Amino acid sequence: MDILGGLLDGPRADGAFLLRSVFAPPWSLRIRDRAPLSVVVVAQGSAWVVPGSGPPTLLEPGDLALVRGPDEYTIADLPETPPQVFVEPGQLCTDAEGNSMSEAMMLGLRTWGNAADGAAMLVTGTYERASAVSDRLLRALPPTVVLRRDAWSSDLVTLLCDEMQRDIPGQEVFLDRLLDLVVLAAVRTWLRDQEDAAPGWYRAAADPVVGPALDALHQRVAEPWTVATLAAEVQVSRAVLARRFTAIVGEPPMSYLTSLRLALAADLLERSDRTLTSIAHGVGYATPFALSAAFSRERGVSPTQHRSRTRALHPA
Repeated sequence: MDILGGLLDGPRADGAFLLRSVFAPPWSLRIRDRAPLSVVVVAQGSAWVVPGSGPPTLLEPGDLALVRGPDEYTIADLPETPPQVFVEPGQLCTDAEGNSMSEAMMLGLRTWGNAADGAAMLVTGTYERASAVSDRLLRALPPTVVLRRDAWSSDLVTLLCDEMQRDIPGQEVFLDRLLDLVVLAAVRTWLRDQEDAAPGWYRAAADPVVGPALDALHQRVAEPWTVATLAAEVQVSRAVLARRFTAIVGEPPMSYLTSLRLALAADLLERSDRTLTSIAHGVGYATPFALSAAFSRERGVSPTQHRSRTRALHPA
């Protein structure tokens, strides 16, 4: 897959937390769930997103916000409204005294809030984990991305809102995929509008040298690439490739390749039952020992420890 496709291949919703929230003022939620990525869309009324640092942002009907964790933030009717509900890891909701509010505020199927006829309605999707292959993308996003209704297609959100009210077999998986599509559409729109401020790996796709080099690395990650073979692939000298790749992407070609391979390996360890030998060969390491050494050096844990820890945190 291409460079952007590889980065957008995660996060992938897998039992994502999806909720329709309805509120009458005053209301305020302090989000401290440490989720890697959340999506907030205003279906009706308005809401303020108040980050831990930086100015608050008003969201109106059809507007969307992508909020990158793990920093805390607040969503409220007004920026000055004090938090009344605190959302903790695992989507546990409490009041200021620590009393559970999860059941007390349920209003029906996937619907929650303080008033069934409240003026404000939000649709929230929370990724409680993200594919390791998306780390580069998540790091490129600012803490909050806001897209206005007229800047992107909100048809997907309309469909998501409608489908959230249905309770039929397979609906959870269907909603996961819809949420993925909303995120992909939002990220692509945001990247398109960044121009010179876009991440280097995104701008590199248009470069006649670095773009094909990145495509080659992503399409054939397991090949025994060197700077020389990659330069030959794109028909430039090693010096030209190394200089242009580093200037645009922000790191040398082989460093980028190592990060890509280890991210793919981490994703496979978490999401598949493939053996370490199979994963090593699949991402370009000759032996599982070579993968283990590189993985431990880069991430501070062995592949086996990574698999055990991620599965303990996120059981199937």
